[in-house]
Amino acid sequence: MLYLISALLTALICGPLFPGYLVYRDAVSVPQFSLSAAAFGIDGSAPRAVPQDAILGLASRVVDGGWVVALLTTAAVFGVGVGFGLLARRLVPQAGTAGAVVAAVVGIWNPFVAERLLQGHWSLLIGYATLGPIVLMVLNLARERAVQPILILVGLFAVAGFTPTGSILALAVAAVTAIAVRPGLRTTLLSGVGWVVTASPWLVASAVSDSAGSSGGASAFALRSESGLGSFGTALGLGGIWNADAVPGSRSSWWAAVATIVFLAVVAAGTFALLRERRESTGPVLALGLLAVTVVLLVTLASTGPGLSVMDALLAGVPGAGLLRDAQKYLALVAPFATIACAAGVGALRRLVPGGFAAAAVGLLIVAPLPDLAWGVGGQVRSIEIPADYAEVTEAIGDGGGTSVALWPTETVRNLSWTHGPSLSVLPRMIDAPVMVDGTLVVDGEPLDAPTGRTADVVAALDAGGDPAALAALGVGWVVSEESSAPPQLAAHADEVVTTDHLRLFAIPGAAPAPSPSTPTWIAAITALALWFGTAIAGAIAATFRRLTLS
Repeated sequence: MLYLISALLTALICGPLFPGYLVYRDAVSVPQFSLSAAAFGIDGSAPRAVPQDAILGLASRVVDGGWVVALLTTAAVFGVGVGFGLLARRLVPQAGTAGAVVAAVVGIWNPFVAERLLQGHWSLLIGYATLGPIVLMVLNLARERAVQPILILVGLFAVAGFTPTGSILALAVAAVTAIAVRPGLRTTLLSGVGWVVTASPWLVASAVSDSAGSSGGASAFALRSESGLGSFGTALGLGGIWNADAVPGSRSSWWAAVATIVFLAVVAAGTFALLRERRESTGPVLALGLLAVTVVLLVTLASTGPGLSVMDALLAGVPGAGLLRDAQKYLALVAPFATIACAAGVGALRRLVPGGFAAAAVGLLIVAPLPDLAWGVGGQVRSIEIPADYAEVTEAIGDGGGTSVALWPTETVRNLSWTHGPSLSVLPRMIDAPVMVDGTLVVDGEPLDAPTGRTADVVAALDAGGDPAALAALGVGWVVSEESSAPPQLAAHADEVVTTDHLRLFAIPGAAPAPSPSTPTWIAAITALALWFGTAIAGAIAATFRRLTLS
């Protein structure tokens, strides 16, 4: 039943992702992802999608990239339900299958999942999906001092490490659980080394990045209070993403307060039931509860005046602190306890009514207040077709001949005629040559993360009219104008080699060679990715043998 309900909810959410390509806000899928230096995070830009882009680049040479992204997103949502369901079955056995099913429903059907899908953060859900299984495996390590569960845990770290944030989430939940169950010093050290290995792709990229830090903007990315809830109530309800446009309609009115009250009532009832019963699992449950409370408090405090000041100081002075800026995403760490508590609530209710009725009643209380998560969050997150123009331009550029490609207009976010909302350009993910991307984020009219160095010079040259000589001196051999009038000097003096309905491609002769990563940097990045794959494969093999042994 757990797998069936998880599959049904997953299909209800992810159905619109097939077939085609997801191009919506931060989500970009293309037929074949580039394997340029940017994909490995060694082009100097902030490594926000490492090792994600390199993995997609390799996978899309076997399976169409649109299918890869859709399948990974679907697997993540399904994994969320199964993972939290199995965790509830282990820690709240008295709740039975009914409790496990409710834990799955709570894990999948909540504002956190809806808002992250609307923002295009599909890959963050992969890390979110590993939290339940990671807790389970740390619990196993407390009883089994063997290599096999360590390999499985490290494999889960690798899956979570599909993005840097997922890697941090995995480390946090594993550390808290380990403190509660004490798996032993040797096991802890081996697991810690394994985590470092799985995080090595983005750690290497951060070490060579020119912009691994952030230009501030703590207030722009702070938790956004929902109507009638305030910051603390919003965090308790797992909502409050910084972008008010990436919010389901049901969470943008007073109804959000009603939904949160219902959710918290279920969690409170389950928490009371957990505290009343003393079991072997009490330690881990209390640890996860403490983690949830701590995260809610920290995320709430980060949105206050003093918290914003501290965050801005971190962003300005600590390399890599940009991982903390969007603090709301760490509410994912509340989910393990929330799902367990809801399952315990069902367990208590089973004493009064049949288990199926209890699960249906609680499940309805969770799903009904958020009806627009269904079908791609109300149809907003759905696949589209990429015009053939983009493949034509990509083929014309090839590897760029040792020069870079610049995009016009320079703004990061596009509103293209063939998409159904704001999005990033698909060109940087498709073109094999290095692509100069402005990277400036504009939040509530405030520009953040403005480019520096050569990228800033290229942007300035384009904004000044696109003088081909100035661009050539900066190593730019190609400029793509995307559904916009080209800069006047560029249009007048550069060679227009491709003209389509959506794109114009200009070639700039005599461009200087573009800078590229050194050979040692490439070796380090490729080695780190190979280690990531090795740990993921080893974990999968160990998990398969474990299942066969136990069955």
